[in-house]
Amino acid sequence: MAEDALPEEFAAPPHSGTMKPRRALEDTEMDITPMIDITFLLLIFFIVASKMDEAANVPLPPAKTGKAILVKQCVIITVGPGDTDDTAKVYAGDGDAPENLVDSSDVDALEKALQDYVEEQVSSDPHKTMVLIKGGKGVKYKHVYMVGKSAARVAAITQMNWAVMEVN
Repeated sequence: MAEDALPEEFAAPPHSGTMKPRRALEDTEMDITPMIDITFLLLIFFIVASKMDEAANVPLPPAKTGKAILVKQCVIITVGPGDTDDTAKVYAGDGDAPENLVDSSDVDALEKALQDYVEEQVSSDPHKTMVLIKGGKGVKYKHVYMVGKSAARVAAITQMNWAVMEVN
């Protein structure tokens, strides 16, 4: 076979006596399937091996916007959950004593009764210039808002405060 019969790519370069080494093919793709398998195995291991203690006490951070108020300067109104999901029980005073329950069957009558209660408390003690509304767990915002709106109609009230009761 003659040298001229070889294709040009197999022919030796004209000025060099050696051939160029073949260029190495780059492996640009990496198989990440084993890494994903290991990640899921580690995740499953930590989920199975971890121990969740439901009875553990979690220290809660203090409220950033809360501040101490003097209860002696406040007219206190307590709002608790009602018999149904759409109702609330409103108490004139601190706590849920049955004798302090304000009738909430009519919204207008409830607002008037709360306004009268706040005016009575302010007139009996001129140092009371704030209203403290205590809301229980499960009380909807609309009920607390209605109580606050009623109490804010009294001109002597200078500040409204809201509190959340930890235990009903």
